[in-house]
Amino acid sequence: MRKGVEFETFAVEYLQSLGYRILYRNYHCRFGEIDIVAIDRNTLVFVEVKGGRSKNLGDPAERFDRRKLQRILRCVEEFLQKNPADSYRLEVVVIRGKDVEHIREVF
Repeated sequence: MRKGVEFETFAVEYLQSLGYRILYRNYHCRFGEIDIVAIDRNTLVFVEVKGGRSKNLGDPAERFDRRKLQRILRCVEEFLQKNPADSYRLEVVVIRGKDVEHIREVF
């Protein structure tokens, strides 16, 4: 199994344990991809997953940069044009081994 898929599966299980309902995994648009689209209570949540096991490659959170944010926001806009929502937010789930850092309301 690809490492990215493994981290995304771990993130899905983590989010489900918090009560999130997963709508899509790897939602593709012309600008890129959103790793997870979910519902938390009445809010649509777009989730980027970053994971890593080795410190040699740097911290996984550092791979979420301005360029990545812009691509995700374009995908969010496209998603919302097709699926309007009253409230939404962007979150990042960073997985370091078995540790999870959940950054809520990035945008």
